[in-house]
Amino acid sequence: MSNTIGKFFTFTSFGESHGKAIGGVIDGCPPGIEIDETFIQNELNRRRPGQSNISTPRKEEDKVEFLSGIFEGKSTGAPIAFVIWNENQRSADYNHLKDVYRPSHADFTYQQKYGIRDYRGGGRSSARETAARVAAGAIAKLGLRKIGIQINAFTSQVGHIAMNKTYEQIDFSLIESNSIRCPEPETAEKMIAYIQQLKDEGDSIGGIITCVVKGVPIGWGEPIFDKLQSRLAQAMLSINATHGFDYGKGFEGVALRGSQMNDEFVKDGDKITTRTNNSGGIQGGISNGQDIYFRVLFKPVATISKKQNTVDIHAQEVELEARGRHDPCVLPRAIPIVEAMTALTLMDLSLMKI
Repeated sequence: MSNTIGKFFTFTSFGESHGKAIGGVIDGCPPGIEIDETFIQNELNRRRPGQSNISTPRKEEDKVEFLSGIFEGKSTGAPIAFVIWNENQRSADYNHLKDVYRPSHADFTYQQKYGIRDYRGGGRSSARETAARVAAGAIAKLGLRKIGIQINAFTSQVGHIAMNKTYEQIDFSLIESNSIRCPEPETAEKMIAYIQQLKDEGDSIGGIITCVVKGVPIGWGEPIFDKLQSRLAQAMLSINATHGFDYGKGFEGVALRGSQMNDEFVKDGDKITTRTNNSGGIQGGISNGQDIYFRVLFKPVATISKKQNTVDIHAQEVELEARGRHDPCVLPRAIPIVEAMTALTLMDLSLMKI
């Protein structure tokens, strides 16, 4: 029941980390959207493992294969089904976890809820599932691109190391210039060195991804339960390892007075706009035509090679030293996932805007 997101533009994902494949079905995609498979593959390449020395060495080509809903390079309006075959599983790496609950993982809760769990890489709880989200999100991006909407996410903080510039001051073209995907080169170098240090120590670190959306017209989002920010929050917090979401000034706004936080309305030619954008492009749960910007907090990766104390399925205390191939920091590979979930959310809201 929880494997589908969206109301008009829906996406259902399937598959496990060490199964034959992962994939998805998109329903409600408008007909006539040009399906640029090169663009879609490039989006998947941004998420795939093995990109640099600060990501997992697991090698997956993540080649997407479309099964339906596309004819002569365009969406037909029928459901779009696709698969991404798993090619580089090493399930034996997880045999030692069969009877052990990994700290801060879904092992214990899955076992208690379902009475069974796939210990090979986490099964359904694995971030491997997010490759399907990126493929679906790429199609949503193609639909949004037709109406001039641009989505850019980037790493703005790793541990205690944060960018100095605001999103208005940065060059988005620099995001892909380094392995951490931070558009502030000097800060990026510090982030990468810190992650490498923690990787060598067998540890991990979290951080913050900032996402900026330009071109959303006035009127997207619904009152009460389908507010634009609430839909974005749901989408972001469904991503593995997320622990927080804020938009606009967000939590920084608690230190401001109303006179400082309020966005005053001004006349700009024949249009009405706001002097500032502390609201993050959303007022009353509805887009106001300004840039939408928000932040997503990611916790440190739970699987680390340092020894940790835990218990097994018999409630016996054991010492765990995890093996396998894991990211010391999820942020660089999570950026296309954040963009994909943003695109899926906005594509859905675009169809319910009236």
